[in-house]
Amino acid sequence: MKKRATEDAGAPGPSPGPVLGEGPRVGMSWGQALDRVLAALLLVLAAPLMAVVALVVKLDSPGAPVVYKQERVGLNRRQRGGHDGKTAPTAERRRSRGAGKPFRIWKFRTMIPDAEATTGPVWATHDDPRITRVGRFLRLTRLDELPQLVNVIRGEMRLVGPRPERPHFVEELTHRVPDYEERLSVHPGITGLAQVEREYDADLDDVRKKLRYDLFYIKNRRPSMDLRILLKTLSVVFHRRGAR
Repeated sequence: MKKRATEDAGAPGPSPGPVLGEGPRVGMSWGQALDRVLAALLLVLAAPLMAVVALVVKLDSPGAPVVYKQERVGLNRRQRGGHDGKTAPTAERRRSRGAGKPFRIWKFRTMIPDAEATTGPVWATHDDPRITRVGRFLRLTRLDELPQLVNVIRGEMRLVGPRPERPHFVEELTHRVPDYEERLSVHPGITGLAQVEREYDADLDDVRKKLRYDLFYIKNRRPSMDLRILLKTLSVVFHRRGAR
């Protein structure tokens, strides 16, 4: 694995502390239903903007699909149960089956077609040449994530939660970073505590630091924390912080 997996992981550091507040855990089944309703409303409201984005992506990358679907690892069914969706078997899915339920995440295309044809799975880097002109703007503004509202409606994701990672990286990080698999005990989210408090990962040490925030969120999550994360996400988008 290139770039991030540069050293072996040590034990995670102490809890990041009450970044956005602490509180008792609550049942989240009603929360997921609320997320689906909110995602549907947001999808309707964002439809005009998404239509414009789709047109611009199409003009910038003619012949390539506007919406890009990529396999990610979701909720660990052995820990909390999962979403019964239909997914086609792949080698990566078979490897990750014991860790979490794979699903297809939806994003507006930001890279050239077949971006990993010669490299295999790799993370994006600063000034990544595979990112298109329009794709760079979409990543800066996070507009490429809007199609994931569909994933929330389908029950594969939540509005707030740890960001879903690809099976290739989940497998490797699970072996190299202690407690990494605990991220899969809840549904992944479009945004999350680690995303609003930290920049994008640059190396394995960053993965460990963000894991602390993910584990803190999982232990202390509650509706008021989700609301604060959503509000802070707007600030992150406005200041275009951490995107590649």
